[in-house]
Amino acid sequence: MTIRNFVGFIATAVIFVVAILIGRVLWVHYMDEPWTRDGRVRAEIVNVAPDVSGAVVDLPVKDNQLVKRGDLLMQIDPSHYQIAVEQAQAAVAASKAELQMKRDDAQRRADMDALVVSKESRENASHTASAAEASYQQALATLDAARLNLARTRVVAPVDGYVTNLNVFRGDYATAGAAKLAIVDSHSFWVYGYFEETKLPHVQVGNKAQITLMSGGTLQGHVESISRGIYDRDNPESRQLIADVNPTFNWVRLAQRVPVRIGIDSVPNGVVLAAGITCTVVVTPG
Repeated sequence: MTIRNFVGFIATAVIFVVAILIGRVLWVHYMDEPWTRDGRVRAEIVNVAPDVSGAVVDLPVKDNQLVKRGDLLMQIDPSHYQIAVEQAQAAVAASKAELQMKRDDAQRRADMDALVVSKESRENASHTASAAEASYQQALATLDAARLNLARTRVVAPVDGYVTNLNVFRGDYATAGAAKLAIVDSHSFWVYGYFEETKLPHVQVGNKAQITLMSGGTLQGHVESISRGIYDRDNPESRQLIADVNPTFNWVRLAQRVPVRIGIDSVPNGVVLAAGITCTVVVTPG
């Protein structure tokens, strides 16, 4: 064997060994190491609905606008609710005067001699005063409710975030309980990484994670929790509430994906997060 042939043989063997090692590393990385390209950025989305009905007379926000907690989102026409407060105040005044009159009457009867006023008459006067007290408390409660409804004509932001799905305009009639817009909580972003079940043994709560957005931004985070259940589409319930399993003859069993919640530790300047965008999640075991 010539030197040239020997060198060629050694070079071929080295390349073959390196290829095997690289293939082994790639196989372990792909099959065992905890990473996934199936990640989704999520956020808490608050549906905002007015607590009272009425015409929208002011709408100082726009779609996708950043708002702070307590900022005015919409103003319901307060006219009817202001009148209701005034009526409740008049009812409170009347109930208070009625209560005072009944109390004075009961006190006068109590001070009279038993030969002049019977015991039954004194007791009836006392009960009448108690009923007037209850009516007065009810009037106060009605006034509190009227004031609350008046205050609720101002629909304010419950959290810091971004207005989205703005579905109301000035002049529209807003119905109590019907959502007119939503706010994406700017402090609630997290990531759901859908990991194959074969990689879950390498994922533990507290592990550090690197999040790479498709836009190129990189964020640091940590594993907050691991889901403990996913829907089994192949095991619905029968009419007898027992498993209805269809026979399958697949040669390949695909690993199921389990959601893992990743908390975001920090967001670099210039990185824009939006609920629903995709990302790659790499978890560092240990």
